[in-house]
Amino acid sequence: MSVYILGIESSCDDTSAAVIKDNVLLSNITANQDVHKAYGGVVPELASRAHQQNIIPVVDLAIKKSGININQLNGIAFTRGPGLLGSLLVGTSFAKGFSLASKIKMIEVNHLQAHVLANFIMEKNAEKNKPEFPFLCLLVSGGHTQIILVEDYLKMTVLGTTLDDAAGEAFDKCAKIIGLPYPGGPHIDKLAKNGNKQAFAFTKPKIKDLDYSFSGLKTGFLYFVRDSVKDNPEFIKNNLEDLCSSIQHTIIEILLDKLKIAAQKTGISEIAIAGGVSANSELKNRLVEMSNENNWQVYIPKFEYTTDNAAMIAITGYFKYLEGIFASQDIAPKARFEI
Repeated sequence: MSVYILGIESSCDDTSAAVIKDNVLLSNITANQDVHKAYGGVVPELASRAHQQNIIPVVDLAIKKSGININQLNGIAFTRGPGLLGSLLVGTSFAKGFSLASKIKMIEVNHLQAHVLANFIMEKNAEKNKPEFPFLCLLVSGGHTQIILVEDYLKMTVLGTTLDDAAGEAFDKCAKIIGLPYPGGPHIDKLAKNGNKQAFAFTKPKIKDLDYSFSGLKTGFLYFVRDSVKDNPEFIKNNLEDLCSSIQHTIIEILLDKLKIAAQKTGISEIAIAGGVSANSELKNRLVEMSNENNWQVYIPKFEYTTDNAAMIAITGYFKYLEGIFASQDIAPKARFEI
């Protein structure tokens, strides 16, 4: 008998709901919050208020678009954390109420684990290659940068993580330094296509083992731009594409250097990426090049499953449902939540 799971994602500024039948996606609806662009970053209070406005219509549309009856749902999966506590509270509270009213099971989901499992989302009438266990996953987002050993759907071990800023945060902060709007990563990626990635050299941090650090790179970029503008007020304008290409190239090299070491240490050649930064064009291109150089099998999720979305919450909920892992009504969200 098929299992139908409703997924709810509200960890940051996107309100999303999805319905999945077994591992096949039936609907995935997301409401974005443009209000934060004026502030150069997500404002937590505004985010939680927008979630309250969006969650009921988003869920309603997701169920309607799925083509199923609400009584067919077996469970509701929701993001417990990590994320903004006010935003998480909205999703968690909705899941509790929906669970009680519909008399279905509640399933808590770790947002980071869900990003990894986005690689297993299937679409109707579509073929897809899925990673074979064990595999390595490079999880890169605005708040997290990790190399994860995935031995099964629900068995994951973090091999390396960022000690300070995440790669996505470094992209956004460097973009702000040169006057690009928030979120900065996509703008840097677009401008970098016409730039020279060798135009400027930035020092890579020397961090032991498989951990990352991006705060020093961000600071070095700030000082370089500041000093260059002192000498030439038109420096950013005249070198914008080269600046974007050079800083993007450096960040991607830092990410992939560690991933290559992890693959060599573990002997694993199944490699996946996940998270919002995995949509970066250079990251994807370099990963494909490295797969040919190192005989890797690479898996890259579709763009809509890399950013925060409920489809990844629903698929994780499905795997936890099969294992009988459910949440109780006294559960509370967690702003910090490790794999």
